[in-house]
Formats: sequence, structure tokens, C-alpha cells
Amino acid sequence: MSAAISITDSHCHLDFPDFDGEHDALIERARAAGVRRMVTICTKLGNLDRVREIAETYGEVFFAAGIHPMSVADEAPVSVDDLVALAEHPKFVGIGETGLDYHYTAESAEAQKASLRVHIEAAQVTRLPLIIHARGADDDMARILREGYEAAPYSCVMHCFSSGPELAKAALDLGFYLSMSGIATFPKSQEVRDIFAAAPVDRILVETDAPYLAPPPHRGRRNEPSYVALTAQKGAEVFGMDYADFAAATEANFDRLFAKAAAFEGRG
Repeated sequence: MSAAISITDSHCHLDFPDFDGEHDALIERARAAGVRRMVTICTKLGNLDRVREIAETYGEVFFAAGIHPMSVADEAPVSVDDLVALAEHPKFVGIGETGLDYHYTAESAEAQKASLRVHIEAAQVTRLPLIIHARGADDDMARILREGYEAAPYSCVMHCFSSGPELAKAALDLGFYLSMSGIATFPKSQEVRDIFAAAPVDRILVETDAPYLAPPPHRGRRNEPSYVALTAQKGAEVFGMDYADFAAATEANFDRLFAKAAAFEGRG
């Protein structure tokens, strides 16, 4: 892989303690791997100041914020106005991550649904993409996303997509995007790769979800943005494309979905 080929890590968590004291080196390794942009995601608004500080320190880093569905029961509810106010920052480029997780936190399902609807409304108002976490809740997720879209259109990415083909189809039918993580590189993830292969390549993003889900040969260790190139290499194989062509396609997709980040880069 050539570092001259640009790629974007559309979803990572650079504020997590796994990276404390290492941001300079981390960003430099990402640059060397051809990673020219990263979106770091705030999952608890109590961590917002740190997330924003990282984005303000590094030119390549943008940020998004919301309440992760697994944190809904422990966090104060966020309002549409709260999220809309965050969008005034020039490097704030997405709403979330939000969503539904019935695998680990089914007991808070009703609160998760209410929080998801707040985030959807904020995406509608700001015209920033919604960033969705979905696990074990495919039917409810498809229904709520569809109901929201029918009320007022919005854009969305299904982050770290590893759900079933029905949710993939529901999201794609709404014009949404699927993001490929290290999961798609794991040997036992053929069903996930098949779902991606059936999707239009102009609806695909790549991400690390760092510090989680490191692709081989780093599996089982801490993930980081530079490794998104390894996931993109697997994505190229899945779509039967040259790495450079697949990377260019995902860059165009990111620019289309995260238009605020693309516009920020083009300033001046």
C-alpha cells in the first residue's frame, strides 16, 4: 500500500485512555499510512471537552458527539437543542454515535429509542449525518430510522456494520451508508463481507472504531487510525477493485456524506 493513496478513518475514539500521551505519534503513524482525516466520536457528553480539544489540536481530526445507546441509562438525556448547539463548531461534523444495543443493554431499550429519536431530529435540523450503532435490534432500528426519514429526510451512516442483510437493505433503501470496520477482515466474517459485496460501492465508508476491532495482523491488540488502510485493503478485495480505486471511492463517499468536513478542508 502506498502512503500516497489517501484514506479516511470515519470513526474512532481518540479520547479513550488507551491513547493517553500518544496522540502526536498516533497521528504521525496515521499520516504515514495515508490516513488524511479522522472523525473522533464522543460517546458521553461529559467527555466532550477532551474530544473537542483533540480535534482542535490536529488538523486532520474532526469530531462528532452523542450519547451511545449503552450509556443512555447512566447519562443525563441530551436535547435536540444541545446537539444543534454543538454543530456550531466548525469541526463538528456528525450527530452520534447513537442507536440501539439490545445485546448488552436490552433493559434500557425504551430509553434508547427515545434518545435515538432525539438524535434523528438533531440530524434533520443540522443536516449533519447521523452515526448509528446497532446491535441485536435490527427490526426496531429499521423501523425507527424509516419513520424518522419519512417525517423529514436526513443522512446517516451505519457505523461498524455487522448486522443482518435486512437492516443493510433498509438502510441502503433510505440512501444511507454502511461503514466497514475490522470485523469485515476477520476470517469468520464471510456473511458480513457478503452483505458489503452486495451493496453499491458508492455507499461504503471505512473505519477503525479504534481502540477496538483491530484487523489482522494486529487482531487482539489495540486498534489505531493507521490500521484503517488494512480494512480498506480487504474492502478492495471484497469489491474486486484495486486498492487505489477503492480508497478513492470511499474518499468520495466520505466527502459526500460528511460534507462539512470536506468544506472545512477546502476553506481558503
